[in-house]
Formats: sequence, C-alpha cells, structure tokens
Amino acid sequence: MKQQANQMRPGQVIEYEGRRWTVLKIQIITPGKGGAFIQVEMRDIKTGTKKDDRWRTADTVERLMTEDKEFTYSYSDGENLVLMDPETFEQTIVPAAILGDRLPFLTENMTVSVKLIEGDPVAMDLPPNVTLEVAEADPVVKGQTASSSYKPAVLSNGVKTLVPPFVTAGEKIVVKTEDGSYVERAKG
Repeated sequence: MKQQANQMRPGQVIEYEGRRWTVLKIQIITPGKGGAFIQVEMRDIKTGTKKDDRWRTADTVERLMTEDKEFTYSYSDGENLVLMDPETFEQTIVPAAILGDRLPFLTENMTVSVKLIEGDPVAMDLPPNVTLEVAEADPVVKGQTASSSYKPAVLSNGVKTLVPPFVTAGEKIVVKTEDGSYVERAKG
C-alpha cells in the first residue's frame, strides 16, 4: 500500500530498494529555505543492518501490511527475546535488535505487539508508557525556576532522562517507551 513519506511512523514496515525495512526513528526537518524532508532511520529485516535515508514530504513509500499479534515477553537469552503466545503458550524467538533503542524498556511479563509478515516477526511495539524507579537524580539547584528546569536522572533500567526538580531517587515515575521522556509520577 502506497503512503506519503511524512505518514511513516516508527514500527512500520516498508519496502525500499527491493528489501523490507522496519522504521526505527523519523525526524521531519524544515530547513531555512527549500522544502521539508523526512530523515528516517531504518533496519533491514533480513540482515539487521541500519540505514539512514531522506525523503521529501511529498514522496511516496510502499508500506507493507502486517498482522499484529499480542505476545507476553518471557526472557532474553542474550541475542534473542523469548516471547510466549498467551493463547497457545507456544514460544516464539525474536532477535533483540528488533527493538533498537527501546530494548531497555522491555520488562518481564510485559504484553507486546509483534508485527508479522507471512508469519515472520518484523517489528515489535511496546506499551506507550512504563513505570520505572529513579535510580539516581541530581539535587535541586536553588534559584532555578520550576517551570522549565528539568534535571538529569538515571532510571532503574540504566536509561538517562530529564525529570522535574521535585522527583528524587527511589521514586517511581511513568516514562514514554518511545524516547524515555518523563510523563508523570507513578500513582500508588
């Protein structure tokens, strides 16, 4: 199915230069003069190699139709992730590289959505938000304004992010799995 390049989203599968690619990141860039373009980071499904490419916003790309299936993440054996089908309890093995930068947000027993083309896993989506504990947080610097001053913090999964000044180490917060950005304090 053809779609405009500016409609691409991370997790989609496209056919480009005769190969299948999973879209990892997109960034729309608007230079000072000239038309906007889309910078896309993608991974070859077969070889696992990454590639960056650019399209004009008006270009079209071939999006492959995928079947979505829910799985429960069981464990990792290093290079691969072992997923379980909640209906049949069969195990499916997926390369860990399929998640790219989002891998640290994967936790045991998490329900994930796997995109399949002809039964082969080609992409994996995590829930949009996860709750993690803040492992380290810088102390608040007096005199900073509360409105826009976020401070660096390290989450329990090792990911660095920015949090509001009132968040301290040991607190649980909700972050986006897409980029690790702070959403809110965890409730309860």
